[in-house]
Amino acid sequence: MKKIRFIICLSFVFLLTGCWNYNELNNLESIPDSLIESGGIKIYTSLNLEAQTIMEESIMKNMTKDDMQVSSIIINPNTGGVMALTGGIDYSKSQYNRAISSKRQVGSSMKPFLYYAALENGMVSSSTFLSEPTTFMFSNNQSYSPANYNDKYANKSITMAAALAYSDNIYAVKTHLFLGEEILVNTAKRMGIRGDLEPVPSLALGTSELSMLDFARAYTTLASGGIKNELTFINRVEDINGNILYEKENNNEYVLNASYAFILNELMTSTYNSNFIDYANPTVISIASKISNKYAIKTGSSGT
Repeated sequence: MKKIRFIICLSFVFLLTGCWNYNELNNLESIPDSLIESGGIKIYTSLNLEAQTIMEESIMKNMTKDDMQVSSIIINPNTGGVMALTGGIDYSKSQYNRAISSKRQVGSSMKPFLYYAALENGMVSSSTFLSEPTTFMFSNNQSYSPANYNDKYANKSITMAAALAYSDNIYAVKTHLFLGEEILVNTAKRMGIRGDLEPVPSLALGTSELSMLDFARAYTTLASGGIKNELTFINRVEDINGNILYEKENNNEYVLNASYAFILNELMTSTYNSNFIDYANPTVISIASKISNKYAIKTGSSGT
C-alpha cells in the first residue's frame, strides 16, 4: 500500500525558540526542579535540523513583503514529535510565536473533520447534496446564507469527493446540519482540538479561532490513521551520567476508525486531481504538475 503524505495549508499569512521546550520540561514530573535549575541534564528533542533549515529557507525565499508574518509547523504523525516550527519572520524583531500563541479562523481546513464525521455516520464519498445559492432558515427566525468562493456553484448535485476537491461551502453546511452541529464539535475534540468550538452552522466553514499547534494536533490524528499523540518537543531526558529520567511513550490507541481515516485521506487527494475539473477547479490544481508523491492536502483561508 502506497503511503499518503499529509499536507494542510492554512493561509494564516503571518525560529523555533526554547520557551515551549522549557515549559514542556517543567511539566515533566519525573524531572526534579533542582536538576532543571542546575542544568545537570541532557535533553534530546524531536527537532530535525534539515527540516527546520528547509522551512526557514523557503520562508525567506517566498515571503517578500516586509509587513507580513508567517507561522508553520512540521510534525511526525507517528510520534507527535515537532520536527520543525516557525513562529515568525525575524526573532530579533518579534519574539511572539504565532504557531503556538496566535489564534486565527481556520477556514475550510476544518472540512476534513466534518467529512470524517460524515463517513462515521453513514455517508459515503458518493453521497450527494445540491450545490446552489442557499439560505438556511432556523426556528429562532435566524437565517444563514454562506457563499462559495467567487460565487461559483455547480447548480446540481455533487458528491462528497467533489465537494472536498472544490471546497464547496454549501455542501459542507448541508452536511453539518444534516449530521447535527454537535457531531463536528465532538469529532474535532476527539481528534485533539482543545480550543473553543461553537456548535453553530458556520463551524463547518472554520469560523472558530484556533492556534496552529492545537489545530495541528487534530490533523496529526488523521495523518496517523486515527491514533492521537500529544504534540511534544522532547523525546528523552537524561541526567549527567546518562541515566534516563524521562522518555516519551507513543500512543497506540485509535481514537478514529482506521478505515474511515484511510478513505478520508484518499479523498483529500482530489484537491489536485484533474478528473474533478468542472464548474470549478480543485483547490490546488495549479501545483499538480509539481506534486511527485501522493499527498492528502486541504487548504483553508482565514477570515480575519
